[in-house]
Amino acid sequence: MNIRRATAQDLSRIAEILVFVKRIKYRPIFRNDAYSFGELQVLSVAEEYGAPDILSQIWVYDDGIVKGMIHVEGTEIRELYVDWFFQGQGIGAELIEFAVNQFSVSFLWALEKNEDAIRFYQRHGFYRTDTKKLEEGTTEYLCLLERRICG
Repeated sequence: MNIRRATAQDLSRIAEILVFVKRIKYRPIFRNDAYSFGELQVLSVAEEYGAPDILSQIWVYDDGIVKGMIHVEGTEIRELYVDWFFQGQGIGAELIEFAVNQFSVSFLWALEKNEDAIRFYQRHGFYRTDTKKLEEGTTEYLCLLERRICG
């Protein structure tokens, strides 16, 4: 298995993945360059994620290169990001499967306008509910996706 708990040595790579993917996927939604290119910086993200309570909840996909990460809190997927250059290679699917098997994840929140992410989660057993909430500090909505349990 290529998934392991993140360490402090992974922080710059995790931050690089988060910053790059968020700029590509979220800038068209939020249209906030001050955030995308001002506040959203690798160093500040690495410092934030280096807090022990956060770092202990992050797992990385590492096959010699850290290519993706998943942040699990309880039974919630808080974040799942795969480096833009490695998307479409099954890394996100492996990270979700890991979280389902190891932590019995049952829900997550996704930006309503991030249709690619919603379709991805739906392919992996999550379904969109009618529950929504505002993303803090924005006018954009998050929608709740819950895992469909078969059986």
